[in-house]
Amino acid sequence: MSSSLDKLKALTSKLEEKLEQKRRGPMGDLAPLSELAQVAAATAAVQPVAEERRAVAAPVTEKQQVAHRSVPFEIIRQENIKRVKTLYEKLGINEKAPDFDNIFVYKAMNLSGIGLKEEDFGQIREGKYVQIIAIIYEPDKNGKKKAKNISLGYFGKAENLSPEHKSEIIEFVLRWRYEKAFQNVEHYRELIAKIDQLQDTLF
Repeated sequence: MSSSLDKLKALTSKLEEKLEQKRRGPMGDLAPLSELAQVAAATAAVQPVAEERRAVAAPVTEKQQVAHRSVPFEIIRQENIKRVKTLYEKLGINEKAPDFDNIFVYKAMNLSGIGLKEEDFGQIREGKYVQIIAIIYEPDKNGKKKAKNISLGYFGKAENLSPEHKSEIIEFVLRWRYEKAFQNVEHYRELIAKIDQLQDTLF
C-alpha cells in the first residue's frame, strides 16, 4: 500500500476510534470541545495527499503531537474544510452540488468501488464503478422518512483510476466525514445545553 493510503487509513482510524473515545467521558457524557480539539490536532498531522507523495512516510513523534495540540481548534477545522473545498472542485463534485455551503447538509457519505473498512482500506473492487454517494432523508407520500442516495461524483471503473486520483477520492470522503462528525457533536452539545437551561427554569 502506498504512503498516501497508509496515511489516509490512519486518518479514518483516528476519526472512528479516537473521536468516539474523546466524545464520551467515563460516565458516557459528551466530552468538552477542548478535548475534541486534541483529537482534531492529532488527526490534522495527516498532510494533503499531494504533499504526502513528496515526503517520506515517518511516524508522528510525541513532540510533534504536543505541537499539534497547541493549534487552536477552529483553525484545524478551517484547514480541513479548506482541503475539502479544494478536492470538491478538483474532483468535479461542484458540477453535481454547485453550492459548497450546502455540502454538509447530507446525513452521510459513502464510496462505492473502493474499500474503506479496516480489512479492505483502499482496495479497488474489480469491475465496479467508483462513485461518491451522499445520503439524505426525505419524507415519502405517507410522511415517513426514507433514505435517498445522490451521486456526487462518478469516476468510471475502479481499476482504471490512477493512484493519485484514487487517493484524492478517498481523502475527500474521509475529510467530509471528519467535519461532519464534529458538527454532529456540536449539535448534541447544544441540545444538552437546552436541557440544562430547561432544568434551571423548573427548579
